[in-house]
Formats: sequence, structure tokens, C-alpha cells
Amino acid sequence: MIEGILRCEGVSVRFGALAAVDDVTLQFDGEGIQSVIGPNGAGKTTFLNVLSGRQRPTQGRVFLGGRDITGSAAHQRAREGIGRSFQITQVFGGMTVFENLRLARQAREFGLQPFWRPVESYRALEERAESVLEEIGLARLRGQPAENLSHGDQRALELGITLMTDPRILLLDEPLAGVGEQEIEQTMAVIERAGRGRMVVLIEHNIDVVMRVSRRVVVLHQGAVLAQGSPQEIRLDPAVREAYLGNE
Repeated sequence: MIEGILRCEGVSVRFGALAAVDDVTLQFDGEGIQSVIGPNGAGKTTFLNVLSGRQRPTQGRVFLGGRDITGSAAHQRAREGIGRSFQITQVFGGMTVFENLRLARQAREFGLQPFWRPVESYRALEERAESVLEEIGLARLRGQPAENLSHGDQRALELGITLMTDPRILLLDEPLAGVGEQEIEQTMAVIERAGRGRMVVLIEHNIDVVMRVSRRVVVLHQGAVLAQGSPQEIRLDPAVREAYLGNE
């Protein structure tokens, strides 16, 4: 089991009279994939934003391990091992795959890249980039401009950029959005590899994929927790079937 537990207690996010997240208490721990599902407008992305530090809760607290990180900004949580991806792919299209990865690590370690950095620092950085290339399955495309990649490969590259910061916890927001049917298995294989030795909290609308890869599923409905449990338990839950899955 990886070190660290990510949990929230009584978290709510209100925008005027709207409760986007409503008194949510949850705990995520251990390695592998845990998914958060629910209808559109259920509060999933807002909830992920609270965990990553991009959204301050109206009330409630967030903890990493036993430490209260509610007041920590997104960049501080990233340095503490919480990595985040987004629904819209964010890569540097004019740079090669390898350069995208290298830049992600440089920004973390070097800042403004002072000229007196020892050459060993750059070697270590490039070795890490080569390792991540293998992990995300893009070694064959290392010299290709990111803008020339398929959408699925761009998704893999975005995940690689996040992995370059050595996160213990990955928060993934709809990584299959825009990915063609023929690339879904390839993209999920990358995510499953990334989940070995890490905690992954996944938001995804592809229920077949969620049920196949998740060890635990949380269902949000109207901002609140409707149910949580194993994929089989969620499939059979009458309240979940009525609110979201249907009776097929």
C-alpha cells in the first residue's frame, strides 16, 4: 500500500444558492484505481478541484495523511505528490513528445534554469523522461511534435507530463474524453500501468471501463454521495440504477 491517505470531511462548495458539492465525506487510500461517477452536473469535477487545491471549499476540510491541506494551493499539493489531469488536453503542441516531458520536470526542479546547474542534473532529468516515455508507450514517438499525435496519444502524453512530477496520487478527469473507440484500450492500459504503486482517483463517463478497472466506485448525485462500494455492489444498488445506471 502506498503511503498517504487522501480524505475529505464535510466538504461543500456553493455557488450562490447552488450546492455543487454537498457535505461530502470520503477517503481514498491504497494503490490502484478508484472511480467517481455520476450524471452530468453531479459535482464530480468540482470535487476533484477541491482535492487538487484548485477550488477552495465553502466548508469542510481536506487531509493528506493526517495533515490538513485545505489551505494549500494547487502548486503546493503538486509538490506534495498530488498530480492532476483535465478534461481538455493540455500539451505544448509545437514541442516534441520528449521536450514536453523534459520541460515538465525542468519547471519543477530548475525554475528559471540557472546556467550553473551541474550537467548531472540534466542527465538525471533526461533519464527520467526516457523512463516515462516507456511507461506511457510513446518511446517510438519521442521526436514527434505533440500536435501531430492522435488524441489518444496526446492523452497519454498529458499523463506522462503529470508523471514527471513523481506524484503519489493521480486525479484524472475524464481521460477518455474525445478518445476514439480504437484507442480506448490503449489509453486505459497506460492509466492502469500508472496506477501500479500509485493511487488513482478517476472521473469517467465510460461505465464499462469504470466497472472493469476500478477496485472501488463512488457515485455522486446532485453534489452528494449516493453510494460507494465495489463495482458489483454499485451495479446492483437500486438507488444508483434509478438515478444513473438505468435497468439494462
